[in-house]
Amino acid sequence: MPPFTKAGKVRGQTPKIEGKPRVGKIPKVRNRRTYEKRFALKRRPGQNWMRV
Repeated sequence: MPPFTKAGKVRGQTPKIEGKPRVGKIPKVRNRRTYEKRFALKRRPGQNWMRV
């Protein structure tokens, strides 16, 4: 087996970039969107919301 001397080479050379702080939607907007999904569009929770 050859030695793995080059493992992690690219990651070590890449400069570290700090992530942006993520801000959630304000409750007024989030609650309105939730209302539209549940009642106006008659969607149920989950990925398979169309099944009866």
